[in-house]
Amino acid sequence: MKLTTTKRLERLHERYMNGGIDRRSFLGLAAAAAAAAGVGLRWAPPALAAVQEVRFDGWGGVVQEAIDKYAFQPYTAKTGIKVVQGTFGDESEILTKVKTANPGEFQVIHSSGVEYYKRYVDGGLVSEINEANIPNMQYVMPAMIEPFRKMTPKLSGIPYDYGTTGIAYNTKVISEAEAKEKGAMLLVDPKYQGKIGGYGDMVTRVWYAALQTGQDPNNVTDIEAVWAKIREQRDMVKKYWSSGAELMDLLSKEEIVVTDGWSGRIAALQQQGAPIAYLDPPKSYAWMEDMLILKGSPMQECEELVNFMLAPETAIAVAEGQNYPPSLDPTKVKLTEKIMKLPAFDPTGTMQSLTFADPEYWSSNLDAWTKQWDRISKGG
Repeated sequence: MKLTTTKRLERLHERYMNGGIDRRSFLGLAAAAAAAAGVGLRWAPPALAAVQEVRFDGWGGVVQEAIDKYAFQPYTAKTGIKVVQGTFGDESEILTKVKTANPGEFQVIHSSGVEYYKRYVDGGLVSEINEANIPNMQYVMPAMIEPFRKMTPKLSGIPYDYGTTGIAYNTKVISEAEAKEKGAMLLVDPKYQGKIGGYGDMVTRVWYAALQTGQDPNNVTDIEAVWAKIREQRDMVKKYWSSGAELMDLLSKEEIVVTDGWSGRIAALQQQGAPIAYLDPPKSYAWMEDMLILKGSPMQECEELVNFMLAPETAIAVAEGQNYPPSLDPTKVKLTEKIMKLPAFDPTGTMQSLTFADPEYWSSNLDAWTKQWDRISKGG
């Protein structure tokens, strides 16, 4: 009887993890099955343990600190469900781990950009969210939801914030006039050799090399010119940074005086009084992050968490803490003055002033370009 009950509980757990039944029904049926067999719920530890916590992986640093303080801690206090957190510096790193993990081992990812969303989709790693369980989606900008909906009519992720990768520079060394005149070319200026930084990932390097060679990053016509420009910059770079914390450290210690950088991390440095300015040159790289719920996750708990995070009072507090504008539609939700002054903030809610990566285009070139960037970054 105990063996039969265990199998029944495992089947119930599988249905629950796949979204076939809600949490309340799952717990009720699990309890009933155990009671009918005359055993305690100790026969269902894997099933019941899954609904006591949600796994979240994000970017760490000031960004995750803000999410933890203003979203996760209040959520746990309200629901009793703990948010177990992990961090990563490069999303390719966590994507690789997800691909090799068991379904449900990783659950909610603070994912960056529609091009990454497509990688999860292509890998069969996405879930199907029941949007009725996330009523606060009504406050999210339709312009942010649309690119995700085009790939998966039933969403697996909900847009949460956005920003740009622009140019950060030390104002004691570089003037505003010089920065505006040179734009993306500041990153390959021999004048600053040995004091230049950059994010060490393929997308950012190809994107800026395309701008530096006068090309559209979403339609490169001369990729060899791009690789040549990347090699040229590589020989001038002090260091390619790999996390927001490292970016801030390099700039604050003045080991570098110019770098491409994430808008929110630069805003944080400015608030700390660092002599750092920020410039978004024409067609600088914009991205919108989503809360991605992976296949095999406890759907109702994850949906409940994301809905809590999207509540205007929560999303606004997180945005002010992490220095990235929220996905909340400014035509529907009154945002604070601090948010409206953040780099990349779009007051129209249309996102038309920002340039995002074309997910189909970048996905089609992902493997080849990544291999070539890896070779170049190692001196090839």
